[in-house]
Amino acid sequence: MKKIALSLVAVAALGLAACHNNADSAAQNAADAANQASADIQNAANSAMEASQNAMDATTAAAANMTNTAAAATANVTDAAAAGTNAAADANK
Repeated sequence: MKKIALSLVAVAALGLAACHNNADSAAQNAADAANQASADIQNAANSAMEASQNAMDATTAAAANMTNTAAAATANVTDAAAAGTNAAADANK
């Protein structure tokens, strides 16, 4: 994708140079456009990496929350079972 974009910019710049008879300016414009395209691609890649890291962090946090919730629920069931056992023992006295 990057090569295609850079090639299109270069071809467009050369076309302008032929029309305006100003090859030096067109070459500089093509170089500037290529540099800008490269910077834009790098920024997009950085944004994608940051979004991926944010998604991983959110997934990790969600998994930790589910684990904590499951542990709390298990403790509650265990406590309820113990309370039931104690109530049954008291009833049998």
